[in-house]
Parts: sequence; structure tokens; C-alpha cells
Amino acid sequence: MKNKLILTALLLLFLNGCVGVSSTGIFGTGVSIAMDPRSVGTQIDDSVMQKNVAARLALRDKNYLFTVKTKVLDGRIFLTGKVDNPEEKLQITKLAWETKGVRSVRNDVKIKENFNFKQSAKDLLITSQLRTALIFNKEIKATNYQIDTYKKKIFIYGISHTSEEREKVINEAKEILDVKDVVASIFLVEDLRIQKD
Repeated sequence: MKNKLILTALLLLFLNGCVGVSSTGIFGTGVSIAMDPRSVGTQIDDSVMQKNVAARLALRDKNYLFTVKTKVLDGRIFLTGKVDNPEEKLQITKLAWETKGVRSVRNDVKIKENFNFKQSAKDLLITSQLRTALIFNKEIKATNYQIDTYKKKIFIYGISHTSEEREKVINEAKEILDVKDVVASIFLVEDLRIQKD
């Protein structure tokens, strides 16, 4: 009982927070609220849903706090990370679908393999190169995108103001040396349910 109380307290401390000037996403630098085209209500709904999914994952297995990353955009849940076996991946997908208000779930969780320092360093380098390219491209609002790289495969999550901006982000990712694939989950502002006025 004492361990559950401590775990719950730590979980609440970890997940505690409210929407402020900017937020830090689980994939890296968060979307600045001033730049985010979603309404404040939608941002809060997404934040609550993301914390709900993370808490439910942690209650299922506390290791998921560190091995599974969640991101919610406009009611769409994105999952990345690593688990031990395919059954866990299916259970995580089911858990995400059971979240109140979910519109879709994309599960890009991988099955664990032996740690490869060289591969991990390369993935980190690819992520850094893309982040830098987006920051220096004045036609792209870099703060609206989160990037995760796994085995030279880039996952991009975010909200684009125009289809041209979305294409530029994807093209920047494809130009990075050694990238095998680009998986872009980039929504247009016009595709969002509720937008800022």
C-alpha cells in the first residue's frame, strides 16, 4: 500500500503541470502556445488526454514511463518507444483506444533489441540535424514540430499552417544523410477540429 502511495505521488508530481507560455513535450521541445494554431481549449484537452494516457500506461507498468512516449494532437494519440514483446504493443494500443475523446491511435512502438550505441548516437545526430534545419528555415515554424528518430527512421509530429510548409518539413528530413524513411504525422491547421480565431 505504501509503495502504491509513493508511486501515485511520484506519478502525480511527474504529470502535474498546466498550460503556460510554452510546454515541453515528451518528444523534445514543445509547441509554443502563442504559435500553436489549436484553440486553448483543444490544447488543454490534448494535454489532459496525453497525461491520462501516460498515467494509465504507468499504472499498467511503471517502466512505460521511460520506455513509451506519448503525444496527442487534436485528439489523435501517437505512441513511440520500445517494449519487450508484440503482446505489450497490442495492449498499449488497446489502452490508448480506451482513452476518452480519442479520435485515432498511431502506434510506432518497436520491439526491443540489443542496445547499439553507434545506432543510438546516429539517431540522435539525425534528430539534431533536422531540428537545426527547421530552426534555420524561416518558412517553417520549427516550434510546431516534434521529432523522434529510431534506426535512421524519422518520425515527425506537428501542425503546419500550409501544405507548402508541411512539404518543406518533409523535404528537410529527406535531405539528411543516412535517413532511411520519414514518417510524417503533420496536420494542417484547416484539418483541426477547433482552431484559434
